[in-house]
Formats: sequence, structure tokens, C-alpha cells
Amino acid sequence: MFLVVVGLNHRTAPVEVREKLSFPEESLPKHLDKITANKVVRGCIILSTCNRTEVYAAVLDVDKGLAGIREHLAKCCRTEISELKNYLYTYTLYDVITHLFRVASGLDSMILGETQILGQVSAAYKTACDYGTTNRVLNTLFQKAIAVGKRVRTDTLIDRNAVSISYAAVELARQIFGDLTGKSVLVVGAGKMSELTVKHLVANGVTGVLVSNRSIDRAAALAEQVGGKAIRFSELLDHMAAVDIVISATAATHCIIEKPDMENVMEKRNDQKIFIIDIAVPRDVDPKVSEVEGVNLYDIDELQNVVDQNLEHRKKEAAKAEKIINDEISEFWKWLNTQFVVPTVAALKQRGEEIRQKEMTRAFNRLGNITDREKKIISSMANSIVNQILHDPVMQLKHYASTQQGHLYTEILQNLFNLEIPGEKHFAAMHGIDSPHGMEKGHIKYCT
Repeated sequence: MFLVVVGLNHRTAPVEVREKLSFPEESLPKHLDKITANKVVRGCIILSTCNRTEVYAAVLDVDKGLAGIREHLAKCCRTEISELKNYLYTYTLYDVITHLFRVASGLDSMILGETQILGQVSAAYKTACDYGTTNRVLNTLFQKAIAVGKRVRTDTLIDRNAVSISYAAVELARQIFGDLTGKSVLVVGAGKMSELTVKHLVANGVTGVLVSNRSIDRAAALAEQVGGKAIRFSELLDHMAAVDIVISATAATHCIIEKPDMENVMEKRNDQKIFIIDIAVPRDVDPKVSEVEGVNLYDIDELQNVVDQNLEHRKKEAAKAEKIINDEISEFWKWLNTQFVVPTVAALKQRGEEIRQKEMTRAFNRLGNITDREKKIISSMANSIVNQILHDPVMQLKHYASTQQGHLYTEILQNLFNLEIPGEKHFAAMHGIDSPHGMEKGHIKYCT
């Protein structure tokens, strides 16, 4: 049995392709059923998010398994396989483990170190378990990947420090106010950046959201999303006197908030401090506003500097995460190879026993009437010869089982002794691998 994954993500496919292969949670059982209907597929888990769709499978035949998965994905998006393959990536065997561990750890995400993906991996695994499309290898793989993702976030700081403009604004607000619980916000403009920023603020305890826009209908639409209230653009300055945070991101070509405006606002506030995030280009707020006592003004360049610095911190932590992943891969690989070696060792010993029994029967027939003591001596000698001949191959195979070449040596031994292992094909013979060089980068790697 071999591990494979076929998928696409934000780096390999544009959104118009990704959305065609974005599977809602309620549709996953249908897709799992269709993929596992292929007799070579012995287990399947589908991970589908806004930025990726990946099909993980345990298959008896790599080529047939991959072909079946690609065919299903092509049908889903009504595209020819030849065209869809331009957007797909395929990992087999050892690379599947590496890929999934990095995905669960947030190292393969659009935003480095993001935490949501770990929950999505867990949910994908649970859905497959509930529907009964996993098997022992996939169970162990995903359980280990989830544990690795948790360890990376516990042992490193990869998910700390904001790396988006909208969340960087929240981080700065928290630095100024400390606890954001109960604070109020006024959103000027109803674009995507305003929406993301106010949603992050609300998630961190901000209440009393007001939305102001030249189009009152657009203001009302955003206000409804965050449980806020829409106000007319002409009432903007009046309401600024009563809020703690202002987010401004309009499409205006000139400043809509001037220094004199803020001086009047601050008089009404009795100089109580206010936090203004100007993420508009051109700027909505006159830079001189920062000279007014009690005003904390940040523009998009200052926020971008925060994001850039934080991203550098995450990249440093990512290097630590890679080391953790490599250590965990080695441990999982040892387990996986052991699962492949055990039935091969059993089959080898069984073959030795079959030969011993056959040759003993043949010898006894030729010797004619011999005593029980003589039979016992011959039997003991035959048993000793078989055990000694098989001892070194078995011990060497167990040794190589803990290396990345374990599957290669197992396949070679299976071929040399013509061993038939139930449920397994001779992958080396299928793909023409005849030396340990097949394990090197750029060649097919082994896995069960």
C-alpha cells in the first residue's frame, strides 16, 4: 500500500480554478465515496479550504490511484485532465508525509504560520473517519500530522506577530489600549480592508461599531455584518467624539479629516485619547492630525513596516519548525517502514520453512527406514541451516527499515526470493527502480 496526494493551492491555481474544486463540508462524503469506489484506493481523506483542495489516499497501485483521483477532480470542474494537470501537484510516498506535516504546521499557507489550517486538517480527518474511508496508515499519518502541527505552534512563535495589514492594526490598538473589550470603533468607508479590520477588532472584544460611507446603503450592509449601526457621512465628526478607534479607508482623492477637525473633536472628548488607522491610498487623514494631543495616527506604510518586521520573525521561527518537522518525519518513516518489513520477514521465514519441510520429506523418503532419533537430528540440522541462512538477511532488513531506503531493500528481497505479500505490488519492478539511487532527490521514493 502506498501514500499519494493530488492537489492544488493558491500558488498553483488561480481562484477561478480553485473555486471549481472547493468542496463544501456536506459534499465530502459524496466525493470520498466516488474516489474510494476505485478498487486500488484503500483509504481517502479530502482537505478542502478556500486556498487549497487536496486528496490524500492509500493505494495499491500508484499510477492507477493517481489516474483515478485526477479523473474525479477533472469531472468535478468539467475540465479535461490534460488541462487540469497544469494546476495540480502530485506527491507520492515519502513526500506525502513531508507535505502534510508542513501543511498542518502552517508552513505551506498563504500567510506563513496561520493557525486556521490545523483545525481544517483535523476536520478533514474527522469527516473521513466518520464516513469510514480511512485506514490504519492514513489514520496514523493524520494523527501524527495534527500532533506535529500542535507541537510546532507550542515550541515556536510562528503564529505570533501580525502579518496582515488588518490584523497589524488590531495589534497596535491592543498596545495602546491594552484590553480592547468594550471599546468602540467608527469605520469610515465600506471596502474590503475596512471590513477585515473591523471584523478582527470585533473578534478581540470591540463593541459599538459605527459605519460611515458616502453611500448609506453600503454602510448599512457592512454594519449588518458586524452587528453595528450605519451613520450618514455628514455626521462623521460628531460621532468621532464618542468612539475609541477610527478606521478610515475611503476612495477619496483628498483628506477628509483635517487637523482643525480633530482639534474640535478632541475638545469634545476632553482630550481622551483616540486611535486612528488610516489605510487609504491616497490618505484620508491629514498627517498633521498626529500633532493633536491624544491622537494616535497610523497610516498604511507604518502598518506595513509592522507586518514586514513580524514576517521576518515568523520566517526565523519557520526554520525552527522545519527542524521539528524533519525530526517527526524520521520517526514516522521508521514506523511506516516497519509496517512494510514485518510481513516481508514473515513471508521470508515462511518460505524457508516450506523449503525445509519439502527437503526433509524428500530426504526421509530416500533414506527409507530410519529411527526417530535420526529423524530428529536431520530435522534439527535442516532447521539450523535455514535459520542461519536467513538470519543475516532478516537482521539487515530490520536495520534498513529505519532508513529512507528501507522500502527499496524490502522490495529487492521480495523479488530475490519471489515473495508474494498480500495486498502489495512490487513497486520497484513496476517503475524500473533497480538501485538505491532511486531513493535520491528527483527519483521515486518509497512508502507504504
